[in-house]
This record gives sequence, structure tokens and C-alpha cells, in this order.
Amino acid sequence: YYGKFVQRLSTLAQPLYRLLKQTEWTWDASCQLAFTEIKAAMASPPVLAHYDPKRPLQLACDASQYGIGAVLSQKMINGSVRPVAYASRTLSSAEKNYSQIEKEALALVFGVKKFHFYVYGRFFTLVTDHKPLKTIFGPKTGIPAMAAARMQRWALTLSAYNYALEFKKSTDNAEADCLSRLPLDSSEKQSAEESETFYSLRLETLPITGQDIARETRRDPLLSKVLNFTSAGWPSHVAEKELKLFFDKRLELTVHQGCLMYGMRVVVPPKHRAFLLEELHQGHPGIVRCKELARSYVWWPGIDADLEQHVKKCEECQQQRNEPAPAPLHPWSWPTSPWQRVHLDFAGPMKDKMFLVAVDAHSKWPEVYVMQKTTAYHTIQCLQDLFSRFGVPETIVTDNGPQFVSEEFKSFVKGFGGRHIVSAAYHPSTNGLAERFVQTMKSALRKGRPQDSLQATLQTFLMTYRNTPHATTRETPANLFIGRRLRTRLDAVKPSVGGRVAQQQLSDMVRRKARERLFNINDEVLVRNYRGPEKWVPGTIIQQSGPVSFKVRVKTNRGVLIWRRHQDQLLLSIDSSKQSIMEDFIPDFGDPESANEPLPAAAPAATNDPPGERRYPQRDRRPPDRYQ
Repeated sequence: YYGKFVQRLSTLAQPLYRLLKQTEWTWDASCQLAFTEIKAAMASPPVLAHYDPKRPLQLACDASQYGIGAVLSQKMINGSVRPVAYASRTLSSAEKNYSQIEKEALALVFGVKKFHFYVYGRFFTLVTDHKPLKTIFGPKTGIPAMAAARMQRWALTLSAYNYALEFKKSTDNAEADCLSRLPLDSSEKQSAEESETFYSLRLETLPITGQDIARETRRDPLLSKVLNFTSAGWPSHVAEKELKLFFDKRLELTVHQGCLMYGMRVVVPPKHRAFLLEELHQGHPGIVRCKELARSYVWWPGIDADLEQHVKKCEECQQQRNEPAPAPLHPWSWPTSPWQRVHLDFAGPMKDKMFLVAVDAHSKWPEVYVMQKTTAYHTIQCLQDLFSRFGVPETIVTDNGPQFVSEEFKSFVKGFGGRHIVSAAYHPSTNGLAERFVQTMKSALRKGRPQDSLQATLQTFLMTYRNTPHATTRETPANLFIGRRLRTRLDAVKPSVGGRVAQQQLSDMVRRKARERLFNINDEVLVRNYRGPEKWVPGTIIQQSGPVSFKVRVKTNRGVLIWRRHQDQLLLSIDSSKQSIMEDFIPDFGDPESANEPLPAAAPAATNDPPGERRYPQRDRRPPDRYQ
């Protein structure tokens, strides 16, 4: 790689080239001399370039199973890359147990710290041949939440530098790879890291020791493969389904004292998982708390599901569980007519009284009985009184009160052919209609005036409740139950409907400008004919059938018939002494000579029929004052 910077390299390396031929390999003094001269030549100024702050910097790092190496280089004007400095060291006994990704990360941190004075405060390119490190240490990517503690610490260390992480294949990163395979002995005394102490304490606090975990990890076929891949490096892909669960988390897996670590958690072999589930559930915490506790200590694929099943199967936890979430509402069907379904309940005691409440499901009409005793016998008596007024309902809904579940009450319901529905015990919402009315009634009774009796307060409340639109139906219970609103004192404020009707009728009479005609029994009249060519036919009134209607005897071609006609369909005959037909059409001009002549009195008709009832008062006919 650096041969172009070493003069006479082929001559110096001739003893070494002979070792590559098909001859017996022998390291003699000439080979040792050639190696020493080439090493000195590579460290001489023709190979190493003087540091130029204006040139782009490149820091290549690599790690092997035994050491780590770094090469600081800079790009020249002609595009070549010349080294500025080399660095390498061997791994400590603890570092040799690191996973491969941790060793590669350690090489990056080692190189940055070694050449801190060169790279700090300026941009440089950081080169690695381990591609997963771009996800962890890339400047534009975040640190994985489950990365090991040392990886997170190293990521924070690198965050102080301005760099771009570049991936190169191992064949293109030979200079750093060479230094990692031929490291210098470290002169620094290696001390245990804080993370090592943390992991050791974590393993020691488990009910199962770290030695047990490590031993079972090596014995388990799956975890042993994961352990080897984590230490030596993962392949580009895996085919086994079980192994893929760990392959997806390979960036967060590390090895410590023979135990697999997922972040800061110990990967538990299958043999110890059941025991650890019991340990995590000591004290019977819930599912969420068990998961939070496990996230501080252990992990294995599917641990969350295993914890959920373990907690759900715990008999002690099941016996002390809270009530489940409320089920979706299942409302009662609305009856199509009043008094089909009635909800019953007892309220009280209030003021040393008990109340039997009945609410109609259709109209929400309530009935309340004040009771001294709440036995089944007295309850049935109240219901018999209630049913005698409103009828027998099809369905009765009650709770599990002793009065409603007694044999006497069952016989009563069976006797009238009804259906009795009992709500579930300790579930009052099933009979919610009655329960909600009880709550409203209790509130109203507590607010009653002190000077009023309990019965007066109750009746006032019932009147208001029945006449107020219900929130569900938007109608008043009275309107849905009896088909009308109940009259209250508030109705006196509104104008009377009857007064408006009488006023309107009088106005219609005035606008009509009709002329009153009076008819008596046996009057000869002309009757409107709708059956023949004659428009009017003679007839005799025989009976008044209504205020303004009469029955008339007429003679027709078919014989004597009885017709019923309205007053507007009758005219007095010309021969009648009471009124002529002309009076209806010819105005009265007033004859001075005959104006004062008394009219002959008409002989009373011989009839036993009572006179017809007049709709309007008798007209008082008087001559004009000018003729007197």
C-alpha cells in the first residue's frame, strides 16, 4: 500500500519475496535485516507525511481478536493518501471477551483518543470495516435504546468530534488491519471499567448466579450459536427463524463473563425462565410492573407474552382482581305503547318512610306509594291498586329484593300472566330507569319546604315531573301516557281557549249577514227539492230535529215522504199568515194606513208536540217611530 513511497522497495524486500516461492520457508538473518530496513523506511519521512492542517484528514481503525490499530492519514494534492501517524495496542483480558462489534467500536474510540490533538476541532473521516457501527455511531442516526452501556458511553465520547463515518471492506482497510494483527504491547495498566463492575453486580443479584447462566447458555443449542456469532461476528443473513430473533438485535448483543447481554439485561436460557418468572412476580405486582422490573434485569424472546400469561394464571391475583371495564351499553327496547313494561324499585328510608316506585318504560310516567311495610304482601296490595287503574303490564322489571324474588310475588305475577325480569345481583344499571327516578325523587324530597308534609312534597314533585318533557323522549310523561298535558296553576296565565272560540263564532255570525227565519210545527213551507224538476215543492213541518233542522212531510209522485231539511232549505208558503215569501225578497216601504192595523191572531195549532227549541231569541217586531 505504501510501496510507492519507499525507495528501492523491491531490492530491500528481495529476501522476503523468496519466501513466497515454492521453496522451503526459512527465516534467516537476511530476512530479518530486510524486514528491519523496510520497517524503518516506512517510518521515515519519505513515507510519513508532515501533518498539514489544510489537508483532509482520514482516520482508519480496525480490530482483531488480539489487538486494535489506527492509521491517521491525509489526502495529498495528487489524490494519494499518505500516513501521518500509526497507533496500535493489544487487548486486555477483559477486552478480549468483548463481542466483535464492541472490539470494532473500541478501535474507533482508541484512534480518536490517540490522535485527539490532530482531529479535535476539525472535520475528519472515520473509516471502519464493520458496517453496523454506522447505525450506532453515525452522526445522523440516534443511539439505539438497547445498546450496551459501554457502547452508549463510547457514542457520547465520539459525539464531541466532527466526523463522517465511512465504511470500507477489509481488503481496502489493510493498513489498519495490519496494525490490529501485529499490535504493540500495551504499557498502560488495564483497570476494570465501571460497566464491568455493573454487569458483575447485576449477575450477582439474580437468584440464579452468573455461572449458572453462562453454563446453560453454552449448553443451549440456540444460545450457543448466538454467543459464538456475537463474539466472532455475525454473518450477513441467517435462515433459521429462531436465530433471526437474535439477528435483528445483534447490534445490542454483547458477551460478559460467558453470558449474553441484551443492553444491560441478561439473556436467560430456557431452563431458568420459569423460575425467573416466579421471582419477577414476587409480591404479586401487575403485568405492567412485572414488565418494568424485568426490563432492569433479564430478557429473552417473548418475555412480555410470558409475563402476561404468568400473571393472568396466578390464582391469588385472579381472586383479587378489580372489576373489568364496563361493557358496551345494551339499552332496553322502547315499548310501542304505554304500560307495556313497568320498572319497580324501593326507595328509602327517608323520613322513616319507604317508597314503592313504578315507572312506565314508554312514557316515563311514575307512580309512588308511601309504605309502612315492604313485605311481599303489602307490595302486592299496592300493585293490585295500581293495575286496577292502568291495567296489567306485559313485563315487570325489578332487582333482587326479597319482596320481588319471594314465592308469593312469583305467584302473583304468574296469576295475571305477566313476565318478570330480575336484574343481575349488585348490578343496578340493569334496572336503570327505576334507579334513576329514585335518585331524582330523593333529591326533590330533600329540597322540600320544611312546613310541607312528606305527602304534599311528593305530590308536588310528581305533578311537575309528569308535566315536564323527559330528556329521552322529549315529551311529557302525561302526554305520552294519557294523551294530554295536566292542567296546573301555570295554565291560568295563558288566555282561555273557550273565550276565543265564542268570540270567533260571534264574529262569523256578523260577517255572514244572514237573516233569521222562524218555523213552527204544522207550518206550510216550500221545501228545496233535489230529486225532480221542480226546485221547490210544498210541504208541512212535522218535527224539529235539531237547532236549525226540521222534518217535513211532502207529497210527491212516489207518495207522501218525510224529508229532513236545514233551515236554509225551507221557505214559508205564500198562504202562511206569518210571513210571505215576498218578505224575503221585497223590502218593506211602510204603508201609513195599514201600519197601525193589528195583525189577526192566528189560531193555535192543535198538536201535542212540544215547541221546538230555538237556537236564537224571538225577534221583537215593532213599527218604526216615524209612523207613530
